[in-house]
Amino acid sequence: MPMNSVSSLVSSSASLSASSLASSSASSSASSSTSGQLEKTHLRLGFVALSDAAPLVAAKLLEFGHAHGLTLELSRQPSWAAVRDKLLSGDLDAAHTLYGLVYGVQLGLGGPQTDMAVLMVLNRNGQAVTLSNRLADALAAHGTLPKALAALGRKPVFAQTFPTGTHAMWLHYWLAAQGVHPLRDVESVVIPPPQMVAALAEDGLDGLCVGEPWNAMAEAQGVGRTVAYTSEVWPDHPEKVLACRRDFVDENPNTARALVRTMLEACRWLDGPGHRHEIARWLARPEFIGIDEALIAARFGDAIPASVPHGLPVRFFDDGAVNYPQPFEGAWFLTQFERWGMIDARADYAQIAERINQTQLYREAAAHVKVAVPAQETTQRFMDGATWNSTTPATGFARSFPIHR
Repeated sequence: MPMNSVSSLVSSSASLSASSLASSSASSSASSSTSGQLEKTHLRLGFVALSDAAPLVAAKLLEFGHAHGLTLELSRQPSWAAVRDKLLSGDLDAAHTLYGLVYGVQLGLGGPQTDMAVLMVLNRNGQAVTLSNRLADALAAHGTLPKALAALGRKPVFAQTFPTGTHAMWLHYWLAAQGVHPLRDVESVVIPPPQMVAALAEDGLDGLCVGEPWNAMAEAQGVGRTVAYTSEVWPDHPEKVLACRRDFVDENPNTARALVRTMLEACRWLDGPGHRHEIARWLARPEFIGIDEALIAARFGDAIPASVPHGLPVRFFDDGAVNYPQPFEGAWFLTQFERWGMIDARADYAQIAERINQTQLYREAAAHVKVAVPAQETTQRFMDGATWNSTTPATGFARSFPIHR
């Protein structure tokens, strides 16, 4: 079915009531009229084949943008490098992308330096570490990760999805918290998410960190076992963000606000009864992820075992608690870039994050669709006991860990 065949899709969607959509659209239309004329009405949005692209897919298929004056066009990209390149070239107006990728581009890491903007957080949690069967067996037999890796008899190979991306940071942190130096004790390679399972099946990898549904697929195909969820590293961590170049915001502020309003409506819809199952069915279509719906749905809900400490399911909205782009959360990625030798220590992490994260624009957009902004930030606690909030001195933080570059 073509992506613009929305009417037939909505009519076949039993859990989506016409009245709730009409009510949402009416209030949104009213708010749109007070936000200024849009500078641009057709937006091209990039995404990678992952379950947490759900807000973009819902926004398009249910055309939440129409109430805000927008027509959305989705463009699936083969890798995060492709997302970066097309954002920088202007082929994409905005994208579902890795939080850390945006901060890396801002600093000129792995590509030309470009001023970037984080418009909102699209989801929290929803990623995992999966080991090859061989390494998972060794971990079960030896009890600790360093002993399991030593039993391999060679330098292990782990995959992540982008050098400055979230998966690289979660993987590095998870390894280091268990006494494994991610820069010296393992070899790290970059593989696009949809290619991860095939690489694991070919016996070329010992482990990987990636978003869903690829960890679920690895288990279903019997080529690996999930041993940790990224929410164990940082409970309720920010993951994908809606990002664009800074000049897009400067030149199109009304459009940027309309886009945030649209995505907040989509995130709110995802919290509705039965809508996770519905979006899993849509994501299974070949133009989005193109795998068995059951594998996508498996880790959308509360499928993480209760015995897993901090094993939290993916979150998209939670009355807006998910979506506010807290600058102090973004600044944490800068400390990790320093920790792993990507940048030299600097004292302006908070200022960099304040420039990237468009908090005022977000607040204005959220107010129009009656989404509350979290009243206050909370201190984040990591798996090794480290804590981080906006008052944590950035100077020396990266060097406070037993393992760093």
